[in-house]
Amino acid sequence: ADIQSSQQIIENMEILPNLKYFSLYSNVETSGYDELIVPLLNRMFNLEELSLYVKICDKNTFVDGNDLKKNILNNMSRLKKLQFYIRSTTGVLNQINIPTNEDIQYTFKDFHNNHIISYVDYFTDTQRGQCHIYSYPYTLNEYYKITNNFPGGLYKCVTKISLYDERPFEYKFFLRIAQSFPYLKELIIENMKPRNDKPKSDDNQNLPIIEYPHLITLDLTEAHLDYIELFLFDTKMRLSNNISVVVIYQALRRVTEKFTRNAAPSNGKKLHRLSLLGKYRIPKYVKEYFPHTEICNCEFL
Repeated sequence: ADIQSSQQIIENMEILPNLKYFSLYSNVETSGYDELIVPLLNRMFNLEELSLYVKICDKNTFVDGNDLKKNILNNMSRLKKLQFYIRSTTGVLNQINIPTNEDIQYTFKDFHNNHIISYVDYFTDTQRGQCHIYSYPYTLNEYYKITNNFPGGLYKCVTKISLYDERPFEYKFFLRIAQSFPYLKELIIENMKPRNDKPKSDDNQNLPIIEYPHLITLDLTEAHLDYIELFLFDTKMRLSNNISVVVIYQALRRVTEKFTRNAAPSNGKKLHRLSLLGKYRIPKYVKEYFPHTEICNCEFL
């Protein structure tokens, strides 16, 4: 659902006393948490089960346990089951006291019937803050904007994720992601910072193997060259045999040293499809470099 403001929704204050089960899911960010979501839920004071999955933007503060209790849960005295995922973002330019991970987690001290996971990030480049809060076990099939602060856990339902940070991703981070999401099918990497732990030689025998056995789609269009190299060339990275990769042509050209790099990509034979952004015509030498791969192009980024 796309949660948008409208006069009809705002003016509709009819109570819903007979509603016992309600689920609200939106994969689109909304700034209408206080204006739309809270008033809507306050009309359902006899709810027994609530599932709430929303992404909140442009709020002055993060949505945390105190916010949920004050604005939603205190009005639902009959509530027996609560499942939720809320990601909220806010600007940090004018904030003096910005909450830490510990501050956010402490707001859930009274949620005795729920295991709550939370973590917060602050991005200096964009001057934005981001906070994930959710009940665990996690029940959605996607999980976006995972950062280095991701606390781990097991997410068997999740098949699609995106990784985002302004700090570099390291080898151990991708290992942790593989272990936490064993049935991952779609992966998007958004990080333009180079790795700090990149091996100085090709000898990486002491590193554990990273396996993504079910991965079928890998989006590297907003990834630094180091991550393209990691997923295509690193012999410790094990991918599925039927994977499609999306990458910017010029970035792939640099990683492969103009498609002349002696060592063929270790995962090259596993590429089912390679989508190259920013190249109208695919040169013959590219097809020769990936002889087992269907190569398509996209002229515009």
